[in-house]
Amino acid sequence: MDFSFLPDLQSLGIEGATVLMFAMLLLLLLTGMPLAFVTLLVALIFALGWFGPTALPLITSRIFSFVNSFVFVAVPMFVLMAAILDRSGIARDLFDAMKVLAGRIRGGVAIQTLLVAIVLAAMSGIIGGEVVLLGLLALPQMLRLGYDKNLAIGVCCAGGALGTMVPPSIVLIIYGLTANVSIGELFTSAFVPGFMLALFYATYILFRAYTNPALAPVADPEEMSTGEKLRLLKGLFLPILVVIFVLGSIYGGIASVTEASAIGVVGVTLSTMIRGEFSRKLLMGAAGQTLRTVGMIVWIGIGASALVGVFNLMGGIKFVSALIQGVSEEPIVVILFMMAILFVLGMFLDWVGIALLCMPIFVPIVKDLGYDPVWFGVVFAMNMQVSFLSPPFGPAAFYLKSVVPDEISLGDIFRSLIPFIGMQILALALLIMFPGLTGH
Repeated sequence: MDFSFLPDLQSLGIEGATVLMFAMLLLLLLTGMPLAFVTLLVALIFALGWFGPTALPLITSRIFSFVNSFVFVAVPMFVLMAAILDRSGIARDLFDAMKVLAGRIRGGVAIQTLLVAIVLAAMSGIIGGEVVLLGLLALPQMLRLGYDKNLAIGVCCAGGALGTMVPPSIVLIIYGLTANVSIGELFTSAFVPGFMLALFYATYILFRAYTNPALAPVADPEEMSTGEKLRLLKGLFLPILVVIFVLGSIYGGIASVTEASAIGVVGVTLSTMIRGEFSRKLLMGAAGQTLRTVGMIVWIGIGASALVGVFNLMGGIKFVSALIQGVSEEPIVVILFMMAILFVLGMFLDWVGIALLCMPIFVPIVKDLGYDPVWFGVVFAMNMQVSFLSPPFGPAAFYLKSVVPDEISLGDIFRSLIPFIGMQILALALLIMFPGLTGH
C-alpha cells in the first residue's frame, strides 16, 4: 500500500512532532470520537509518518504484550463481582443492617451510607455501580428525613467513589499492570490512605451534623426487638465474609490478585444463591455489563499501548521526561508538577486513559527521582479520586445524576462535592508530605 500521502514527520523533530501529536489528540477528542479509537488513529498516523510501514508489526507486538498479561484477568473478575452486586439485594440488606450499627447518632444515616460504601468498595472496587446504588438506596432516605440536600448528595457521590482507593481497586490494578509493580503491594499500601479518606468524610459529616443540627435531623427511633436486630445484622454476614476471603487471601499470601478475584466472584455468586436471588437473567445481565465495561478498558488499553509504544520509539518519552525533570532541581517540585498534570487531565479524560498514557512516562521519572513507584501508585489513585468528582466531567456526578429526582441539577451535585474535593486534596497532600502513610 502507498503511504506517500503522509507527511515526513521526522522533519518536524521530536519537539514539533510531540506538539503535533498532542494537538491532534485534543482535536480528535473534541469531535466526540472515543479515546480508544483516537489513540489508535494517532498512533497509526505517527508510526507511518515517522517510520513507514515497517513500524506496524512493532505496534501489534506492543498491543499483544498488554492484552496477554495474566494479572489483567483480575479486571473482568472484579467487574463481574460488581455487576452481580448491582443486580442482587445484597447492598440493600447491607444498608438496612447498618441501621443497627449507626444507631441514633446525629447524621447516622449519612454515616450508615459511608459504611455501606466502604464495604461495597472492599467487595468490588468499581465506582459507577456504587454511586448509583447509594443514589437509589440512601439519597431518598436522607432527603425524606430532612437532611441538607448538599450533604446528602456529597456523601453518596464521594462515598461511592471510595472504590478508587479501597482495595481491590481497579485503578490500582491498571496502574500495577502499566508500571510493572506488585498489585498486592499496591493494595497493602492503599489500605491506610483509603480508610484515612473515609475517616475524613465521617469526621466532616459528624462535625456538620453536631454544629448545625438542622442539617442532619435524627430519625424517629425505631423500636426493634433483639430478633429484628439479629435479622438485620445477618445482612452483614455474607458481604463481610466475601471481603475477608478476597482481601484476606491477598494479604495472607494465600492467593494472587487474579486468584482472589475469582474467589470474589464465586463468593458473590454463592451469596446470591443462598439468598435465593440467583437466576439465568441475573447472570446474563451481569455478564453483559462486564463485557461492555471490560471491552471499553481493553480498547482504551490497546489504543494507549500503541500510542505510547510509537511515541517511545520516536524518542518522545525521553524528551518529555527531560522536559518534566527540567521544571526544577527539587524532586518534590517535579512530583507536584506531575500531580498538577494528572489533575488537569482528570477533568477531561477517563482514568484508564490517563493511567495507560501517562504512567509509562511518569513512573521512570519517579524512579529516577528516588521515589517508590508503589507510593506513587497510591498517590495517583488519590489524585484520580479528585478527578472522579471534579467538574466539568466528574463521572461520579453524572452517575448520580442518572438516578436523582429531576429537581436536583448537575450544578447542585458539583456544588455539593466542593468540601469533599477539598478533603481529597488534603489527603493527597498528606500522602505526598508523609509517604510513610503508605508503608513506603
